[in-house]
Order: sequence, then structure tokens, then C-alpha cells
Amino acid sequence: MAELPDGGFATVSEISQIASAPGTVEQRAGAVLDALHRLVPFQAAVIYLLDPDRRAAVPVVSRGYDRAVSEYLTSPANTEEIELLGLTRNHAALRLRDLPVPVERVRGWVEHLRPAGFREGLGVGLFTPEGRHLGILGLNTDTERHPTEAARDLIAILAPSIAKAVDPTRSLAGMARIINPALAGILLTRAGSTLPLTGLPGHPLLDAGSTVLAVAARQLTAGGGYGSFLCPGAAHDPANSHVRITMLACPPETPQYVAAVVLLSPPGDLYGLTGRELEILGLIVEGWSNRRIAAALFIAERTVAAHVEHVLAKLGASTRTLAAVRAFRLGLFVPLALAVV
Repeated sequence: MAELPDGGFATVSEISQIASAPGTVEQRAGAVLDALHRLVPFQAAVIYLLDPDRRAAVPVVSRGYDRAVSEYLTSPANTEEIELLGLTRNHAALRLRDLPVPVERVRGWVEHLRPAGFREGLGVGLFTPEGRHLGILGLNTDTERHPTEAARDLIAILAPSIAKAVDPTRSLAGMARIINPALAGILLTRAGSTLPLTGLPGHPLLDAGSTVLAVAARQLTAGGGYGSFLCPGAAHDPANSHVRITMLACPPETPQYVAAVVLLSPPGDLYGLTGRELEILGLIVEGWSNRRIAAALFIAERTVAAHVEHVLAKLGASTRTLAAVRAFRLGLFVPLALAVV
């Protein structure tokens, strides 16, 4: 094993602790830079995450760059250059002298970083354990003596721990554990695309563009950051003909492009409500009258009235309004867009 650089053991220990520490992503990212500064005496550094919708860099922490350089680092041009240099695919740390192309062909260096007084630098891609690219750690120095080869190699080894420290989905995966037992889950972005949720598989119902996700986005807004509803016909077990969809809005410290966690789980206690009654409850939540429900479901109005009576009894509600409130709060309804009519 190669000898560690000066301060190497202390840096490894500190970053390992930071990766598991509480606090916000920004706090952990700042602590990572503090620890790395003892390994590499950099004049500027940045950790940014990649917004998958806009393909843009979202800085988590940035130090030492002037306004012009900072604007370039978050520009589409820099994102494209980072991809061309392989840092979104390659897990190795690269100094300027290690790049696979001559430095004079690196626009960011020629037009921005070198004129700002930097003489060397290092970049390393940050990836989740599943291999999804999260973002980039970049360091710049005013001397060609740093980063050393030993420091570069150690930072490459530390990159997974640094990624863990700044991964915004880490806290979201913890949020998901309150839904027991969640069978599948995804992260929903504000643009409607999806990202994997660490620790849970995906599911066809949660694919980008699905009706379930469209309903989830609407219900999340109406529910003030939390919501739940039932989806019929998705379970393989005939005894459980529904699955539950639960939405949790992301906390403020999460990058803005991530909107919510969406989870799929067993339906839970259905209070004895039948599939038809759950559909009718969904229409009651929408404010539909018995006549309108009867027309939509192609059944007699008196049949709807009988169903509504059963629903009120099972929910212990004295009125349709109270039944709707309880159904919405408990997620005991099938939204109209998912009803089998």
C-alpha cells in the first residue's frame, strides 16, 4: 500500500465521521472542505450536485472563486466539459496534469481558472453506492506542487465517503423508513422525472410519466406536504387488490430539484371498505353528488346511496363531508384518475 500523505490518517478519520454526522448537506460539505484543506492547501474549492432535469450544477458549498469563475462553474458549458473529461463516468480523481486531453483544449482552464491565478487543480466525480452520478468535488491551488500524487490518490479513495456526506437522498431514505413496509420508492423531481431512492427498488407504477405520479403530485400539493391514496389492480395477491401510494415532501435543505419521496406499500387497514366503496369515496372526496357518481359508474342512484350509507357506517361518519375528510386524511380512497369505471 502506498504511503499516505501528511495528514492522511487524520483526514480519513475525519471524513468518515463527517459522512455519518447529522446536520444539513451544506454543513457536512463545509466540514469536508475543512478536512481536505489540511491535505491539500487549496485556494478555492467547490462541491456541487447535478440537477438531472436541467443538467445544471447546483453548488452545495463554494469557496475562493470570484463571481466570473463561480458563474462559469455552474454553467451548461462547464457541465458539458466535465462530461467530456469523463468525470461523470470515471471514479478516479484527476489533476490538471492527469487530464486525458492537453490543458490548452480545456476551455474552463484557459478562459477562467488560469486567468484567475490558479496553477493546478483536482476534480473527482461523486457517485452513490448504486453508481448514480451525484456531482463533483473540485479543488484549485496557486501552485503546481499541490495536489500531490499521494493526495490525489487518497481523495479518490475518500470520494465515496464524501458522496455519502453530500448525498441529499440520504435523509430522504430515512424518511421512507417511517412507511413500514414500503415495497418500492422513488424520488420525484419538480420537473416530473424520477431518481432512485437508496434502499428501495422502483416499480412500474412509479415510472416517470405514470398516472400514479401525476396524481401523487396533485395530492401532495393539496395535502400540504404529505399525502396518501390507494391504487387498484396493482397487487398480485387477490386478497390485497390495492396498494398504497404515499408522498412525503422533501425538507428545505434538499436540493430544489427534488420535490418528494413517493412510496408504494401494502394497503393497510381498509376499514372493511370494498373496492367499489373506495372508488365512491374518491368521488365523494371530489365533491360529486350521488347522481353524478351513478352516471359515471353506470349504476342506479339508489345503489350509490346504499354504498354511501355503508361507507359512512364503516368510517363512523355522520355526514358525507366528514367521511370525505376522514378518507383524505387516512388515504382511504381511490382517486378519480385511477378508478376502474
